[in-house]
Amino acid sequence: MDLLRNMRYGIFRINILNTRPGLPAETIRKTIMTYTAVHYMKTDTIGRITFSRPDTLNTINQKMIPVFRDILCSVKEDKDLRCLIITGSGTTFCGGADLKSGFEKNHGTFLNDALLDFYRPFLEITNLKVPVIAAINGHAIGGGFGITLLCDIRVVSLKAKMGANFARLGIHSGMAISYILPRLVGVARANELLYTGRIITGEEALSMGLVNYAVEKEKVMDKTMALAEEISKSAPVAVQMMKRSVYDGLDWNLVRIADMEARNQALTFEMEDAKEGISSILEKRTPIFTGR
Repeated sequence: MDLLRNMRYGIFRINILNTRPGLPAETIRKTIMTYTAVHYMKTDTIGRITFSRPDTLNTINQKMIPVFRDILCSVKEDKDLRCLIITGSGTTFCGGADLKSGFEKNHGTFLNDALLDFYRPFLEITNLKVPVIAAINGHAIGGGFGITLLCDIRVVSLKAKMGANFARLGIHSGMAISYILPRLVGVARANELLYTGRIITGEEALSMGLVNYAVEKEKVMDKTMALAEEISKSAPVAVQMMKRSVYDGLDWNLVRIADMEARNQALTFEMEDAKEGISSILEKRTPIFTGR
């Protein structure tokens, strides 16, 4: 399996001798996995996954799914990892599904299963033993917003736009957003965000307790790394056990909800409103929904 990944992604493991004036030399271990759509880099005990389709706002397409899945498999097998960061390249964290790919048109009666397969690799984020921090460097919309909710801690740019815009597309939400969001901000706020499809800023997200920190864009990664380093200094087994205790106490069952969402999302994709909603986004106009 490791050989296959090495051939497919180009995995490099390098040791760097880091010398600082007045301090003993220390060796920094780095692992780098490179691929067109997603990159992974690990420095000592901290890993970083970066969505890397900046020309398409880091939207998720079919090619990205297996790459992300394989990277997560490597992360799960890494016994030295203590914290994982997920972020985006360029000016966007993740713009959600790539609507230009016509994904929903290519699966017919199997759309329900295809949607669940689409979301499943990202749902695995919550099954990682180590804490995961979302470094939200820019817009996180739709499925991209959902990925940030799957993380344990969120650091966002003050001006970044975030939101579950599914209702404005004429479709049901996915990525277990309808399950996680009420548990983070309360039922009333979650209902408002889901029903309106409203997009909020990082500053607004902080005010409603949706994120841990909202900072200037250029400070997002610095703040995230500071948190990751602080976590990495804690006893790893104790941290991992506490993470599991938190989610077990919340009766966390994302797969069941994601399956229900996939069924509902598949049904709404068949409606005229979904066709209108997606067309309006691509054509940059206001949608006209009819309830059909």
